[in-house]
Amino acid sequence: MELSKEQSEFLHRQKKEKLQVRCMQWFIFLGFLILWELSADFEWINSFIFCSPSIVARCFWEMLQEGSLFTHIGITLLETLVSFSIVILGSILIAILLWWNPKLSKILEPYLVILNSLPKSALAPILIVWLGANYKTIIVCAISVAVFGSILNIYTGFVTVEADKLKLIKTLGGNRLDCLRLVVIPASLENILSVMKVNIGLCLVGVIIGEFLAARAGLGYLIIYGSQVFKMDWVLLGILLLCIIAIILYALLHALEKQMKY
Repeated sequence: MELSKEQSEFLHRQKKEKLQVRCMQWFIFLGFLILWELSADFEWINSFIFCSPSIVARCFWEMLQEGSLFTHIGITLLETLVSFSIVILGSILIAILLWWNPKLSKILEPYLVILNSLPKSALAPILIVWLGANYKTIIVCAISVAVFGSILNIYTGFVTVEADKLKLIKTLGGNRLDCLRLVVIPASLENILSVMKVNIGLCLVGVIIGEFLAARAGLGYLIIYGSQVFKMDWVLLGILLLCIIAIILYALLHALEKQMKY
C-alpha cells in the first residue's frame, strides 16, 4: 500500500523525533560518565568513596577474570526468575479463585490490601528466623514483595470485564468455566502482561532485600558486603549490574507484550 505524502512526512517526523530522543538519552548518560570521571581525576570528589567509571570498569574486569561475577549475577537472576514465576502463576490462580467465588473475595480483600501495604522489609528478619539464612528466605521475601499487589491487580482486571460479553456466553448455554476461558482470561491478557512488567522489578527488589540479610552470594550480598569493607567499587558495580538486569528483563517482557498484541 502506497503512503500519501502527508503520511510519509508524519512517519519521517516520528522517526526523527525518536532518533533525537535516543541521542539525547545517550548524550546525558555519556555526559554523566565523563563528568564523574573528571570529578574523580581532578579530586573534586573523593575517588575512594565515590569511585569513578574507570575504577568500576577495572573492578568489573578483575571479577570477570576471577569468575566470581558470573556466580553473583547467576544466583540473583535465578532467584528473581523463580520468585517471578511463582508470583505470576500463584497470582493468576488465586485471582481466578476470587473471581469464581465472589463471597470469598469479599472476605479476603481487606487482608490482601493490608498485606500489600505492609513494608515487606519488615518481614525479612522474621523470615530468617522461620526459614533460616538461605535461598528459601530470599525467594519468599521476593514473593512477598510482589504477590499481594499482583493478585489485586489481576483480580480487578477479571471483575472489570464487560458484563455484556459474559451475558452472551450464558445466553448461549455456557457455564462459569466457559466465561472464564472464553472471555475473562483473553480480555485480561494485556492487564496480566502489564502486571508482569511491574512484578519483574518488584521481584528483583525483593531478592536484593533478602540477599542483604540472608545471602553468601549474589549481587545483593556483593553490595552489602562491599559497603561493610569499604569496597565501594563492588557496591557501584553491583548497583550498575542490577540496573542492566532490570532493563533487560523489562525489555524482554515489553517485547513479549508487543508480540502478543500483533
